[in-house]
Amino acid sequence: MKDSFGRTLDYLRISVTDRCNLRCRYCMPPEGVPLLPHSEILSLEEILETARAAAELGFSRFRLTGGEPLVRKDLPWLVERLAGLPGLRDLALTTNGILLPGAAAGLRRAGLSRVNVSLDAMDPARYAELTRGGRLEEALAGIDAAQAVGLAPVKLNCVVESSREEPDARAVGDFGRARGLEVRYIPRMDLREGKFGRVEGGSGGVCRVCNRLRLTSNGRVKPCLFSDLSFSVRELGPRAALEAACAAKPKAGARCQTDPMTRIGG
Repeated sequence: MKDSFGRTLDYLRISVTDRCNLRCRYCMPPEGVPLLPHSEILSLEEILETARAAAELGFSRFRLTGGEPLVRKDLPWLVERLAGLPGLRDLALTTNGILLPGAAAGLRRAGLSRVNVSLDAMDPARYAELTRGGRLEEALAGIDAAQAVGLAPVKLNCVVESSREEPDARAVGDFGRARGLEVRYIPRMDLREGKFGRVEGGSGGVCRVCNRLRLTSNGRVKPCLFSDLSFSVRELGPRAALEAACAAKPKAGARCQTDPMTRIGG
């Protein structure tokens, strides 16, 4: 699909849940965010129906996000069916890694290609501070598990305030190089203020080449992360919602006042 600015859209990011097992400081307040009723969250069958419509429209790359996608029950069922869609070139998942030791093998068997693991510090106390209680050793065990089952490449997502030269980011970079892992440095975003920047080591944050749409956990297709526009797959149907989002995709991001990141998907 091409949008009105000539960009080819072939990448759909799918938030499978708004739940998360961490409370990262850059993502949510200490008390968390209001959670959606389960009735408002798309079923796995509805997600699959939307992904199938996207594949028919030429989307060939899918990424599962959250919240934390690994807290979603029966995720391998969805992965297996997404992996079988015609024309699929890439099926990936973004995770904090905490639950990967018990999930990596099953996801790999189901057809998952690769994972990105969020890792913002290498000091256990600093990691716990940033995630409000997360255990660094559990995230590292998740990285080990992903590599052991052949989810490749494993990429590390490291959020930075301003530069990859910050102490925490440098430590993550050293770890990545030692383990042969790619590191993506992601400038800290603020949806409400419209603050974002170019991702180092990745393609995000460059509006003129943006090739993605986003499916939120409550079934709305967003043409841009930094926009309040969205189109309901339940109200319009998956294909019509995807086409409407493509037609409405803005030239550049502005701000989003309506949805938290946990609902949209990182």
